[in-house]
Amino acid sequence: MNKIAHYLQDHVLGEVMDSADARQYFSTDNSILNITPSVILYPSNENDVRKTARFSWQLAERGRVIPITARGSGTDQTGAAIGSGIIIVFPAHMNRIVEFDGKNGDAVIEPGINYGKLQQTLHTHNRFLPPFPASLEYSTVGGAIANNSAGEKSIKYGDTRRYVKALRVVLANGEVIETGPLSKRELNKKLGLTTFEGEVYRSLDVLLEENTALINDIGPRVTRNTSGYDLAGIKSKKGFDLTPLFVGSQGTLGIITEAMLQTEIHNTGSTLVVGFFDDLQNVQDAVLSLNELSDLPSAIEMVDAQLLSLVDRLNPNLLKNVITKPYPNYVLFVEFDNANDRVQKRLARRARKIFEKYAASHQVESEEEKKAELWKIRQASSVVLTYVEGGSRSIPLIEDGIVPLDKLNEYIAGLYQLFERNHLQIALWGHIGEGNIHVQPFMNLAQVGDRQRIFKLMDEYYTMVINLGGSTSAGHNDGRLRSPYLEKLYGKDTIDLFAKVKKIFDPHNILNPGVKTPSSTNNLKDILRKEYSNDLYTQLPRS
Repeated sequence: MNKIAHYLQDHVLGEVMDSADARQYFSTDNSILNITPSVILYPSNENDVRKTARFSWQLAERGRVIPITARGSGTDQTGAAIGSGIIIVFPAHMNRIVEFDGKNGDAVIEPGINYGKLQQTLHTHNRFLPPFPASLEYSTVGGAIANNSAGEKSIKYGDTRRYVKALRVVLANGEVIETGPLSKRELNKKLGLTTFEGEVYRSLDVLLEENTALINDIGPRVTRNTSGYDLAGIKSKKGFDLTPLFVGSQGTLGIITEAMLQTEIHNTGSTLVVGFFDDLQNVQDAVLSLNELSDLPSAIEMVDAQLLSLVDRLNPNLLKNVITKPYPNYVLFVEFDNANDRVQKRLARRARKIFEKYAASHQVESEEEKKAELWKIRQASSVVLTYVEGGSRSIPLIEDGIVPLDKLNEYIAGLYQLFERNHLQIALWGHIGEGNIHVQPFMNLAQVGDRQRIFKLMDEYYTMVINLGGSTSAGHNDGRLRSPYLEKLYGKDTIDLFAKVKKIFDPHNILNPGVKTPSSTNNLKDILRKEYSNDLYTQLPRS
């Protein structure tokens, strides 16, 4: 063991290792990037995390910075779960449901808990956590909080930030704080503390007061945005609350060790309306009309003909007897899960009328087995995520852009043109009801030509999304991969403000440096993988 690993193992209850194979394993997440850490720590409890942070802080005060990166299951697609210093891996021990209130549905959890297992437990109490990502069966709730993840239900229920009520967080110096809404009196007590926590509150309070106009104008104006820091959410009618700031911060401001989540009543009965479209403008008009319904659908999803054709070529029996050829250009899935059956049926009728106006044909189902068959069309994106042919495979490079709904037509048309210019095969799917489209190019990272094309493709794609008034990330956050585009997305003044926030919480730049920090794509070239594998075959990748 190296000296750092020896020291940590002597002071923490959990396990520490620095073997070459462990360091190699944790050198990658689900992104296309690679950074080898120095030490792996499996914390047994919050005290282990606190001691580790304090150790790094003390070293940094003496001029030696050893970064800390918090990690769940490593499904992050932006390079936010890798780092050169200490990797703190939560799922091994800190994976419990600490408390559950059967009356209001609130749950207190540790960050390493598997999202799918939490969801199963909640279902037994007729509850659920709505913003679950497609990766819920193989990702952690802590990772979802760090990324402010969202999913197919977010159009109606919102993103993860909406469901996090309070947090326990280890700050950069090892202090543990609890977040939640503070009254003016409670805030004044925080401002008077002589600890690092008090310093954080004082500095942040001044920063927010001095930049009120800028914060109120922070864009972009889209239905969902996980990029940057949520400064606008700190002050609200409920009081002064750091919780929204930590959610989505990707471990760059503090390390979350416990979270209180609110949940929703789970209604298993739903109605699914599926529309088949030939015209892109009609797709946009239908989406806009569906968003004007009195109650939003619980899902508005899409796949395109290119995805269906690819699935038909690679796994022809997957969609056999589910959808017939010739395939429509676009398929939209609209689901309603209202607890009131009459309301649900009324909304489904409204959706049918919209599809009668804009779609070539449509289908309505409420029987579970038939709905599951239709959802197979949307879930066929898993074939794209596991696509490997001639050394090329689907890579998570430009997969999470979101634009205003009235720009959908232009966005999708632009995607087809982008891939045609770069001579790449395309397949589209995603949360079209929010303007969020997923697309992953098929490339071979072992080839120098493809490695060079990556950065040209990124520049063209993110420039297009930003020019359309969109965000570079709807639910997967910035990480290292999208950080080079932060200034183009927000402007220099806002980026400088984000940097000041980071400095307040992490003056020595210990916590996940290089993540959510403006940089150049040149910095990515040195850490780009020479081959890519998502290593998720056991669970079957979803998106």
